[in-house]
Amino acid sequence: MHKKILLSLIFATSIFLQGCNDKSEDGSANAANSMVAGNEYVLTDTDLKQIVVQKQGEGYVVEGAQNKIIIFDIFATWCPPCQESAATISALQAKYKDKLIVIGLTIEDKISNDDLVKFKKTYKANYSLANSDQNRRLIDELAKSLKLGERFPIPVMAIYKDAKLINHYLGAVEEEFVESDIKKALEK
Repeated sequence: MHKKILLSLIFATSIFLQGCNDKSEDGSANAANSMVAGNEYVLTDTDLKQIVVQKQGEGYVVEGAQNKIIIFDIFATWCPPCQESAATISALQAKYKDKLIVIGLTIEDKISNDDLVKFKKTYKANYSLANSDQNRRLIDELAKSLKLGERFPIPVMAIYKDAKLINHYLGAVEEEFVESDIKKALEK
């Protein structure tokens, strides 16, 4: 008797749970749309220019920057190592300007554009600094793909070419190491 009740209960629960998913009858189009939307990040930099970043496989590409090396710099304006690395990254951006795009992603949710522009001028960060509501989403996805966990030290620098990770660094890094990675990526 108890066996029949238990089996009936399991059967009823499984039917109930089957009905509690959020798939529509024709879920293929909706699933494809959410995949596309979930893999695209529209950022706005301090010059109000839009930067479209797309996740492809385990890596990232920037719309309009085909064949370029992409450096994501995850930082905060109040972080001394982040402030120091801004000049290093700017020097590399200037040296490899036709082959490299740098995107600074601030972890600060409530920072004004004026404060980011001030950071840019003070620390000579002559590259795109994104100040967008998409920053957190992209930072979280980068951290996940780099296996950093939810809490990680900053700055974080991730280098990609053709949607493939070249290398990443946690904390301050010497210019020579990053330049070595850039040269390796250019050889590929």
